[in-house]
Amino acid sequence: MKARVLHLLLIILFGMLSCTDANTNLEQQNKETVAKAFEVVGNGDYDNIGTYIADNYIRHSQATPDIVIKSLDEFITFMQQDRLAIPDQQLEVKNLVAEGDFVAFWTTYKGTQTGQMGPFPPSNKYAELDVSGIHRLANGKIVETWVTWDNLYFLSQLGHFPPAQKSEEKE
Repeated sequence: MKARVLHLLLIILFGMLSCTDANTNLEQQNKETVAKAFEVVGNGDYDNIGTYIADNYIRHSQATPDIVIKSLDEFITFMQQDRLAIPDQQLEVKNLVAEGDFVAFWTTYKGTQTGQMGPFPPSNKYAELDVSGIHRLANGKIVETWVTWDNLYFLSQLGHFPPAQKSEEKE
């Protein structure tokens, strides 16, 4: 009887270890997919973005609430317009953390605004901005993103939103 219980416990333990290994492999694959997606988007390689982002992709962003993205095509159009405003843009991935189907990211976006950006005329100023969020993946592709950044900080660097003066400077 003891041998049978021990055998059953060993089967359960190896099964748990096997599940952990499979989850770790999936998480590593998801991180690699996200890293490649950032590389392709950062390089403006829109012909290959469908390898990493699903056709039914959805993007959520408090920083741009009026921009609705509910497909890969809409995302590509958004990124192309962004590149027209900031053609020398660079994306630097700082950190990726995976858990199950989700990959959290911390990146730095850099570039010079030489084109129209929404209501803001070209400033010809350089800006750096930290961007963070979470991607959800399914079937090896990014299907949904929640992303945020500090718009006021970014617009201030570009000269479109000067920070308020300190009370000492006003007098």
